[in-house]
Amino acid sequence: MKGLRVAILMLLISFASCHPKDKTPKPDVLIDMAHMIDLMTDLQIIEADLNYRRSNADNIGALTESYYAQVFEHYGITESIFSQNMAYYTHYPETLERIMDSVTLRLTKQQDQLKRGKGAQTGKN
Repeated sequence: MKGLRVAILMLLISFASCHPKDKTPKPDVLIDMAHMIDLMTDLQIIEADLNYRRSNADNIGALTESYYAQVFEHYGITESIFSQNMAYYTHYPETLERIMDSVTLRLTKQQDQLKRGKGAQTGKN
C-alpha cells in the first residue's frame, strides 16, 4: 500500500514540476482537504478492488466506470471537478503529500480494524 502511495505521489509531483504555480487556476468547486482525504480514501479502496479483479483476469472496464461514478455521485462532484482539483493540488505538493499521508493512515487503521475483527471471529487476537 505504501508503494502505491509513493508511486502516485511521485507521479503527481513530477506532473506539478512541469507547470508553474501561477498558471494553476483555483477550481470553481474546490474540494477542501478533509473531503479530498475522504474521496481519495474511497478511490484507493476502489483501486485495490479493481487491481484484485485484474489479477483474476476479470474484465473491469464497465465496473471501473460504475465504481467511480458512484463515488463521484456520493460526494456530489463530477469527474471533471475531481480532475480539476487533482490538477490544482498537484501544484501544491506539500498539501498533496499531507492528503496522501492522511489517506494512508486512514487505510492502515481500517486494515488493522479488519484484521482485529477477523482475529476475533476465528478466536485469535
